[in-house]
Amino acid sequence: MGDVINLRQARKARARADKQAEAARNRAHFGRTKGQKALEAAERARMETVLEGARRDGVAEGDPPKG
Repeated sequence: MGDVINLRQARKARARADKQAEAARNRAHFGRTKGQKALEAAERARMETVLEGARRDGVAEGDPPKG
């Protein structure tokens, strides 16, 4: 005779395995490469530097204009 299998547990285990396989396919298809992440981080840092360089001295963010 074969082993006794709890069908509910087997069904849940199969569903978990299917979800993990789908997640792996999605990571491969939609994920970003290390180079893309580095490029985006560098671009974000450059934009922050440009924005900070354009800020006027002595004016806090959200302060009403004087005068």
